[in-house]
Amino acid sequence: MLKAVSLVGYALMLASLAGLIWMKRLFSPNPVAIAVQVLSLAFFLWARITFGRRSFHLAANPTAGGLVTTGPYQLVRHPIYTAMCVFVWAGVLAHWSWPAASFGVLIVAAALLRIFCEERLVLARYPEYLEYAKNTARMIPGFF
Repeated sequence: MLKAVSLVGYALMLASLAGLIWMKRLFSPNPVAIAVQVLSLAFFLWARITFGRRSFHLAANPTAGGLVTTGPYQLVRHPIYTAMCVFVWAGVLAHWSWPAASFGVLIVAAALLRIFCEERLVLARYPEYLEYAKNTARMIPGFF
């Protein structure tokens, strides 16, 4: 069930991105937005490289190979979703409108849906995740 719910979250994230691209609200010539998006893309790539090839799957699926707690995973438990949300919100804020903000909220909600599914599945496979989670924020150090 959790894997199916995570697929819904993935589909909602893709739909939100597509909506922002269609509305021309994702990319901006604003230098601050560009800088934030470049940094979030770098954080995303760092997380992908750290996690390795096993991270490419659509459904929440704990993979073999052990729990990854190095690189950006030392800072937050979900750096890929964090980077995606920051990237999207940089575009939304640079092109503020209520429809764009709606897509921004939807992408965060979908990421949270996937996060909660993944955490339950990872904890079932890797009991040491509980200790890691106690010491590492989900997305925003010191807050969440």
